[in-house]
Formats: sequence, structure tokens, C-alpha cells
Amino acid sequence: MSSIFTKIINGEIPAYKIAENDKFLAFLDVFPLVKGHTLVIPKQEIDYIFDLDSDLLSELMVFAKEVALKVEKAIPCKRIGVAVIGLEVPHTHIHLVPLNDVGDINFSKPKITLTDQEFKETQESIINS
Repeated sequence: MSSIFTKIINGEIPAYKIAENDKFLAFLDVFPLVKGHTLVIPKQEIDYIFDLDSDLLSELMVFAKEVALKVEKAIPCKRIGVAVIGLEVPHTHIHLVPLNDVGDINFSKPKITLTDQEFKETQESIINS
């Protein structure tokens, strides 16, 4: 069965896409810790990040860096935090989280709620940065 991320890649589920190429996709997390929380995924459905071959892992990190720099430019923050947890969805994904405080990347805290308009404005801001 396809992961929710594969369904996003295939266009079966909508997403607030930030960047995309033939191998990777970045989109806003719909259950964000903070505004601008972005997920970066390979289009190839591989559950565990360390099961990616070394070349694909390297390319994923370079793509994530490019996205992180755009997020950092668009969202006021001290830096972008990076987390790979991989328990929620069986598809490799990197969390890029704008940080002003170490607590901003605490996954046990309640998620924030944004309106569709707020997601779209955040998406546009990042894309245009």
C-alpha cells in the first residue's frame, strides 16, 4: 500500500508544495510545530533514511539544504533545525523546522493550527524567497 507521501507525489492528495524535481519533493507539514515547518522526501518510497543508497541520500541532503535556505529567508528565525524521526509515515522524510528556540523542534508539544490562507501565504513566501 502506498504511503500518504506517495499519494502526495502522485497528486492523489493535495499539498502545499515548496520545491520539486525528478527525485525529491518538499512541502509544508500540515501538522506543523511552527510556521514554515517543511517536509523533504525522496519520490522513491523507501521507509528508512539509512536504507537509501549513498548517492540518493547525499542528493536528498543537498536538496533539503536548498529548501532550508529558502525557508530561512522567508520565515523569521535564528536557523533551520533538521530532524529525521521516521516513525509516523513509512516513507523517508526530513523535517525542516524554523527555530528561534530549542523548544521549537520538540515533537511532543502540541502542533499549531494554520488556516488554508496562512498555508498558502507561507508557501508563496517560501517559493518566492
